[in-house]
Amino acid sequence: MMYPAIFSRTYAGKSAGEVFTAVKRDGYAGVQMNLSSLGLESLPASLPEGVAEQAGILARATGVRISALSGTYNMAHPDAGYRAAMRPKFKNVLIAAKALGAPIVSLCTGSRNTENMWEAHEDNTSSEAWQDLRAEMEQALTMAASLGLVLAIEPEPGNIIRDAPTADRFLAEMRAPNLKIILDAANLLVPGELQNQREVMKRAVDLLGPETVLAHAKDFDGDGKVVAPGTGVVDLVFFAQTLKKSGYDGALIGHGFAEQDAKASAQVLAQLCA
Repeated sequence: MMYPAIFSRTYAGKSAGEVFTAVKRDGYAGVQMNLSSLGLESLPASLPEGVAEQAGILARATGVRISALSGTYNMAHPDAGYRAAMRPKFKNVLIAAKALGAPIVSLCTGSRNTENMWEAHEDNTSSEAWQDLRAEMEQALTMAASLGLVLAIEPEPGNIIRDAPTADRFLAEMRAPNLKIILDAANLLVPGELQNQREVMKRAVDLLGPETVLAHAKDFDGDGKVVAPGTGVVDLVFFAQTLKKSGYDGALIGHGFAEQDAKASAQVLAQLCA
């Protein structure tokens, strides 16, 4: 059965105790972790001994499921030196995920935009960008496989993997059993498609449902501003129903809203999961 979860970075706390207590208090069953919530860099140059292990123990004691750990960096950055420099840091994220008990590490398929890996660039559709992403992903998948971890990518309009068909093509080319999908209802939509959002969501789930291991429940208002789930224009009820029909039974993860909205958002997500 799907269960409500939240990004750990929603909370200001920088220790496992603070974060897991808040997650449990607000009514979430799980959390998508970021190492910044343990007082570290998101992709740390070094990993202090025992920090991740102790956080994993505390999560289990608190009754909070660690759904995934963020390992996002710009995997399609045009500078090969940048990508090479990020790999050792990413490996530390993988080691931390294993210690935490997080089975999935989330990724960003990146952009040729050197200022913002979430923003589109005219070269994102080039064959060079595609090949750079493939080469980077191959190395990441090899490292993850050695630790028994799954990597998950998310179709986002500003990234190389920009929509469900592109994600489907990428999975087919990579042919990696430990490469899976994150679906975010809001990130499947582009301006002008709101009137067709159910069709867009259904097409994405039909294509990628069997490979989906995480679902995000981001919402936005009529101006495109991210808001708490259930208060915007994204049809999250249809999204959740479509996911359930596909057989998905993992985390439904809220993010992008203020900490003060966390408790109310947990109630919305729990209803969507029920």
